[in-house]
Amino acid sequence: MDAAEEIKRFQDFFEANYKSQVAESSIKGEKFIVVDFALLAKYDLALAEHLLDSPEDAIRAAEISLESFDTETKDFKVRFRSLPLSQKIMVRDVRSSHIGKLLFLTGVVRQKSSVRPQVTTAKFECPSCGNIISVMQTEEKFREPFRCGCGRKGKFRLISKELVDVQGIVLEENPEELEGGEQAKRINILLKGDLVSPMSDKKTNPGTKIIVNGILREVPISSRDGGQLTKFELVIEGNFIDALEEEFGELKISEKEEEEIKELAKDPKFFAKVVNSFAPSIYGHEKIKEALFLQLLGGVRKKRDDGVFTRGDIHILLIGDPGAGKSQLLRRVNSVAPKSKLVSGKGASAAGLTASVVKDEFLAGWALEAGALVLANRGICIIDELDKMGPEDRNAMHEALEQQTVSVSKANIQATLRSETTVLAAANPKFGRFDPEEIISKQINLPNTLLNRFDLIFPIKDLPNPEKDDKMSSFILNLHQNIIEDSAVEIPTKLLRKYIGYAKRIHPKLTDSATVEIKDYYLKMRSSGYSEDSRYVAVPISARQLEALVRLSEAAARGRLSDKVTKRDARRAIDVVNYCLTQIGMDPETGKLDIDRFTIGTSASQRNKIHIIKEVLTDIEKKVGKIIPVEDVVKMAAEQGVEASEVEDIIERLRRSGDIFEPKRGFIQRI
Repeated sequence: MDAAEEIKRFQDFFEANYKSQVAESSIKGEKFIVVDFALLAKYDLALAEHLLDSPEDAIRAAEISLESFDTETKDFKVRFRSLPLSQKIMVRDVRSSHIGKLLFLTGVVRQKSSVRPQVTTAKFECPSCGNIISVMQTEEKFREPFRCGCGRKGKFRLISKELVDVQGIVLEENPEELEGGEQAKRINILLKGDLVSPMSDKKTNPGTKIIVNGILREVPISSRDGGQLTKFELVIEGNFIDALEEEFGELKISEKEEEEIKELAKDPKFFAKVVNSFAPSIYGHEKIKEALFLQLLGGVRKKRDDGVFTRGDIHILLIGDPGAGKSQLLRRVNSVAPKSKLVSGKGASAAGLTASVVKDEFLAGWALEAGALVLANRGICIIDELDKMGPEDRNAMHEALEQQTVSVSKANIQATLRSETTVLAAANPKFGRFDPEEIISKQINLPNTLLNRFDLIFPIKDLPNPEKDDKMSSFILNLHQNIIEDSAVEIPTKLLRKYIGYAKRIHPKLTDSATVEIKDYYLKMRSSGYSEDSRYVAVPISARQLEALVRLSEAAARGRLSDKVTKRDARRAIDVVNYCLTQIGMDPETGKLDIDRFTIGTSASQRNKIHIIKEVLTDIEKKVGKIIPVEDVVKMAAEQGVEASEVEDIIERLRRSGDIFEPKRGFIQRI
């Protein structure tokens, strides 16, 4: 196709379809226009085919054709969207035959470099004759003119240069598109001009799933001695970029879907329907399913006048026996949430969860590579097998869970990344299964400081029960006999996802009745821990659970699509928290709730007994001297109601903490 004819055809196409858009872009000061490829193919099929085969010439012709329009803005860039599926290619399938073709790829942004200016055109003046020579800078190395018309060679003076913003991103293949043991391949994407504007910048944040339309180019690789290698690097020069994976708030909801969502919210049995639809392939665990739904809805993030943020995300930990359905619940949440990252404990490191600094080979220097907690910002991060992670790797989560930021200070990069991420984790008990007689905290191989940061902790126990086992076996066998279709469920996954996305746009506020309800429950629980015959008061509930109650109440209000948190929402939150506390915080000795039993590992009754033993040691020391016989301690402690086995446990605990030591067998001494 002749160049003049090509320009004329594009001019006619823009006149017929994009005249108003060009004028609008010019008024807004935008230097680009997005063209739908399907519209171009419908208008002129030959021109569309030419664009796919020779994109560089075609795009240049399209940009020249726009100069004929009477607009203030010149140098319009043309961006093409909605390319045909024949142009879709996976990174692993890119070959040399594709060089110079217009392709599109989908993937996850793994890395992002800084924005740097790059020279596109440079003007030189000849010192001999004053001639102005313009040189296009298409290669990596800066190019000067070889000779002037007057015969002069070299030593030309640089007058001016045109710069364009350039940024490099690394695109990785989508994990769900891979098979078996395939490793995700990566490719470099070069973005120029308006593709690195602040508006486009959000689309290319690490962790975002994007679609990239661009021209495949080869880049020469220089050897160490300055020569050029026969091998070339492949780079895609981006033409158009769009985000595929939206956050909950960015889900596109049609008017018909909105009506359906509002109708669903009016249903008095809505929460029961959600529980039945949330994970239909898992038997029971109704309260846990309800809590997971509330977690996806989330509370409201608040900013105080002093600049302090209060998180709205609800973190949940599931600890259970093998085969109790934890991983299935996690994978179900992963399928419902539009932005989620699923990682497994054994394969996760501190850098993989938070962030790492890597050498940027593309534009030189150092670049930040975000981890799962940062990639899932404003989404949910699901961590399976939390107990299998190393202690150093787990410690990296502390800041992300409470402060919702990830701080990095490495290789001259000091950065604080946002990590407004909801965390759902699952772990197994230390010895494989729960011991009903032992304190739960002792059976979990997790530090108390980390456990403290979870709003809700649910133990999932698998205890033999004839009636329950009969129902469960029938349910599982029926499930294998008849496959549950998504359409057969009361609320299909797509609608449930849209419902949560719609609900998250609402920011409910606490009403006085809800505040009174939460306060009454909190005070009632606090006062229930007091006992006159004990020196140490049990702490049934702490301020962390109070904040969890507020977040869950706000989530329940969102579930009803209400902007006010009512007494009913507060009651729903109280039921969930109360269920959680009775499961993990009940002290079998006193029959009272004691949150310290779980978070610290020592209940109030145990702390009371430790105090008794310490007093006994002091009394005996006054009578017999520094070296105290263990027999005497056991006798005196028995008089005060502490059994011999408990005395031995407490002495062992004091020995480990460094309060006492054993100078010889059967005797102890205070330090």
